[in-house]
Amino acid sequence: MAAGNLKIQVLESADAVAAAASKVIVEAIKAKPRFVLGLATGSTPEKTYAKMAEANKAKQVSFAKVTTFNLDEYWGLDGDHDQSYRYFMNDRLFNHIDIRPWNTNVLNGMATSPLIECAAYEQKIFACGGVDLWLLGIGNNGHVAFNEPGSAVDSRTRLVSLTQSTINANSDGRFFSDPKDVPRCALSAGIGTIREARKIILLATGAGKADAVKAAVEGPFSPDCPASLLQDHLDCTFYLDKAAAAKLS
Repeated sequence: MAAGNLKIQVLESADAVAAAASKVIVEAIKAKPRFVLGLATGSTPEKTYAKMAEANKAKQVSFAKVTTFNLDEYWGLDGDHDQSYRYFMNDRLFNHIDIRPWNTNVLNGMATSPLIECAAYEQKIFACGGVDLWLLGIGNNGHVAFNEPGSAVDSRTRLVSLTQSTINANSDGRFFSDPKDVPRCALSAGIGTIREARKIILLATGAGKADAVKAAVEGPFSPDCPASLLQDHLDCTFYLDKAAAAKLS
């Protein structure tokens, strides 16, 4: 079904969401080996990354000519830190596929100047011809990457302050054992940066995402729900399991 330009795919389970998203990405790379792929971190895309690695191992697809750009990184964390998003991507995907490490781009959380780092990131995306497909998740408050409520539709890659709810969510011992170690800022691709991708896939699974999905799909086009700012994108599909889609009319 479609909401405005948005396309909605409701699937039986989180596993089915991962299989569908992986299939779209694999087929796109097979059609265009020099693909530019935007990626997200977090628990939702992990199953999709596992499926992509399986396809690579089965020789169904090669990532050898693919270039990737990640959405975000914690400010102040080195890429070797086990809670950095560079570490996450290496651990969950890059170390398991035939991608060239130098073609994987993650913002540098230890850059001397966040301003220069973010501007250079935008330039590198531009130099690669733009992102062909960006894979996204969605936060409980509708945030995309670290674009929290209030982020402008034309925002670019920048240093952002994390909301207290995000800091609290990271302070529960799952990620950082000491709350004092939780980063207060992050580097994040902007809504405007993401919207320039030629195709967008957003994944949401579980009942905890149902309110955010409803606001993104059926709510107003508003910075109050950053994911709603994808409503007018020309090629954006939400892949949802039944629990995440439960509140959609």
